[in-house]
Amino acid sequence: MQTENVNIIEKTDSTPGKLADFAMLMKFRLASLVVFSAAIGYVAASDHVNWAHMGWLVLGGLLVTGSSNAFNQILERDLDKLMTRTENRPLPQERMRVNEALIIASAAGITGITILWIFMNPLSGILGLLALLLYTLVYTPLKRITPFAVFVGAFPGAIPPLLGCVAATEGFGNIPFIGWVMFVGQFMWQFPHFWAIAWVLDDDYKKAGFRMLPSPGGRDKSSAFQVLVYTLFLYPISLLPVMFHFSGLASSIIISFCSIYFLYQAYRLYKECSVEAARKLMFGSFFYLPAIQLAVLYG
Repeated sequence: MQTENVNIIEKTDSTPGKLADFAMLMKFRLASLVVFSAAIGYVAASDHVNWAHMGWLVLGGLLVTGSSNAFNQILERDLDKLMTRTENRPLPQERMRVNEALIIASAAGITGITILWIFMNPLSGILGLLALLLYTLVYTPLKRITPFAVFVGAFPGAIPPLLGCVAATEGFGNIPFIGWVMFVGQFMWQFPHFWAIAWVLDDDYKKAGFRMLPSPGGRDKSSAFQVLVYTLFLYPISLLPVMFHFSGLASSIIISFCSIYFLYQAYRLYKECSVEAARKLMFGSFFYLPAIQLAVLYG
């Protein structure tokens, strides 16, 4: 999901304008955050980091993630016109044709999966393809049908660190246990992360008929309570790398500090049920995931 405000880009045929639209279609800023967790997974599963090899992982991951984002915008181009957050995207503003966007999305997806398959291993390519298909064909249409879409979307969202761990291995079918541990942690993190975003953007989402908050009442105590519960369970799950001796005492201290503060932010949302509290939790989630992943890596 893209949460930052989008600056207005005037309709133009200039190269800078086209490059800006291309970046907006692929959401490279968001994609870089996703690929970061794949890189962390790669380092965590490597005895010795091959930086050139990891560079191919980053490139393949950026292309696959960008492709997913582009297909999402193609499918939701009419809905994007209805929301303030997305109305300036290139497809709703007709700065880019649908066929042009389809070519870009398809080329990026095929190239990214091919890179992961050839330069990493076949399972890496399969995981990249699975993430793309789940996000595009399952999560995207479900957003207007049921809040269960968040659960479905958590699966492709948790694949990057698992993919990174797989990319660091040799052969097909070799999934390091640390990969599953990181997958579970990132999977659980997405619930408070997504719901905080959904709370902040609820009014905008309603314009397009998106149902993202867990309670039918939307911004109510029930939604806030579920955010609190999932954030509470995230704490012990985030400590799994320590429990399985992938990291040590320093990691446990950092993870505990981050988790307790993140839980406090979720509690404030439960107490206040306000957009401001949700916004603080949202930004806290952006900090939380990379912080604990780096703690696992270096602690």
